[in-house]
Amino acid sequence: MAGLDASKETEARTVAPTLGEVISVWTKIGILSFGGPAGQIAMMHRTIVEERRWVEEHRFLAALNYCMLLPGPEAQQLATYLGWRTHGIPGGVIAGAMFVLPGALVMLALSVIYVLYAGIPSAEAILLGIKAAVLAIIAQAILKLGSRVVGSAAKIAVAAGALILIMVLDVPFPLILAIAALIGTFFFADAGKAAPEPVNADGPGLHRSARRGAFFAAGLWIAGIALAFLLTTGGEAYSDLALFFSKLAVITFGGAYAVLAYMTDQAVNVYAWLQPAEMVDGLGLAETTPGPLILVTQFVGFLAAYRNPGPVDPMLAGIIGTVITLWVTFVPSFLWIFAGAPYVDWLIRNRTPHTAWSQRRT
Repeated sequence: MAGLDASKETEARTVAPTLGEVISVWTKIGILSFGGPAGQIAMMHRTIVEERRWVEEHRFLAALNYCMLLPGPEAQQLATYLGWRTHGIPGGVIAGAMFVLPGALVMLALSVIYVLYAGIPSAEAILLGIKAAVLAIIAQAILKLGSRVVGSAAKIAVAAGALILIMVLDVPFPLILAIAALIGTFFFADAGKAAPEPVNADGPGLHRSARRGAFFAAGLWIAGIALAFLLTTGGEAYSDLALFFSKLAVITFGGAYAVLAYMTDQAVNVYAWLQPAEMVDGLGLAETTPGPLILVTQFVGFLAAYRNPGPVDPMLAGIIGTVITLWVTFVPSFLWIFAGAPYVDWLIRNRTPHTAWSQRRT
């Protein structure tokens, strides 16, 4: 009996990391998370599920599905959820922030270099070579993660149908998700057994902490917008950046690639912050940095503020624009995750919407 208790204690320690371990692991992930969303999600799966065993496979995939339904960067939202699962609100904040900060610092440095040395042939050649390597990383990550998620002929058919709808028929992404959800409800209801409860099972304290985190994130988001307006005293772009990227954080679904067309149209044709070729350059820089691909928004924010500095130095204005853009782009992701995280586990335990609703009512 003593040996069994010791085994359980060891297992509990394995899935319940210390705060120091959370900081160390997510800092490493943030520094090494190249390759866009697919590569980053694959890296999180390998580190958190396979190596550390902090979160179970079924919970990881359920959280990934939930994050794909949200507006904004799904990889950063998944990191926030995984951090919350392992260490509550502090874990969620650390995971979400450290997933973004290393790449944001690199992107800021590249943005400064870009405005100072744009057009140098040697620099453009370096970026071209790096982008080619990143494509291979993305392809490998998609194949590995896809083999885990799409594991049957029926699921492959659904995935292929979704690909045709979005690439050939140009069907809106939210509508594709709704169609896939209906197919899952009626055709995959009995595809698997209910998942077992993890060692670090849910508790009311964990869910209460998520609600507190959601209110706090909403307050921070509003405060960031208000500060941007206070800083806008003349011709600065701060208030426009705060409103535009806040709207982007709410209405854009499907990850960074789905955001690009709309963001390019608005930044180039409506606000005239940059040229189309510069947007392509920004995407290339974002592809070569760790962290979310949506950091291309940071590049846009830097150039917009740099070129509309008002009375301050353009470089300082660019840095302020960077901070504002990062704030209103990523703080909403914490709000979506902390507000909805408890319901991810509810969805895991209830395999279909109609059975979930009936159980909830009873």
